[in-house]
Amino acid sequence: MVGISVATVWEFEATLDYFHVQETERITYPYGEYFCRTINGKPVIFYSTGVRKVNGVGGNQYMLSHFPITKVLVVGTCAGIDERFDVLDIIIPDRAVQYDCTVKEVEPLLKPSFIVEIDVAKYGIDCRTGTIGTADRAVVMWRDYLELQENGITVADTEAGAIAYICRKNEVECIIIKGISDVPTDETDLDPLQSNREQINVYIENTPKVMTRIFDEYLPLFI
Repeated sequence: MVGISVATVWEFEATLDYFHVQETERITYPYGEYFCRTINGKPVIFYSTGVRKVNGVGGNQYMLSHFPITKVLVVGTCAGIDERFDVLDIIIPDRAVQYDCTVKEVEPLLKPSFIVEIDVAKYGIDCRTGTIGTADRAVVMWRDYLELQENGITVADTEAGAIAYICRKNEVECIIIKGISDVPTDETDLDPLQSNREQINVYIENTPKVMTRIFDEYLPLFI
């Protein structure tokens, strides 16, 4: 069985719409809802987890403990960090890191014990790859964006790196498929609340577009 981990409300709503999920198919569990499909002849379970690392890890550990999942695909949106990539580009990271696990004043931002290498090459798929950085603090402020750029982060989110870490603990393969929904903007001369609100609006608008691209073009390749 393949597990499909989806974090935010907007991402899961787009997933429900894409797969035409009926109300009677949606099953509640402690972290959200799940439903099942068969894709490429394999049983697939789609589940929402809620946002941030605790929910992402908790939801995935619950699913790994209750279902015979042998592979987890983390799908959803992310913030663009590397300027070579544009909004709506899909990234399949070959490295997942957590960058809020150190005292960065005296330690490297990316601590080796929290880095997970992902073997994407074995699938033989021509795709954009790189490093996804995960932290509970979303990349909204410009200074955070610049710090991640300086440390070679390609895209950033608030769940995937932690989920990859817990999958490694469970000896379950994890593939991350993320689409860039938004890019932080320099809020120096703006009201921070207004800047944040505008970024959220862009995120909400682009989420269904990202999810559709993932499901149309990439999901079947990794199942």
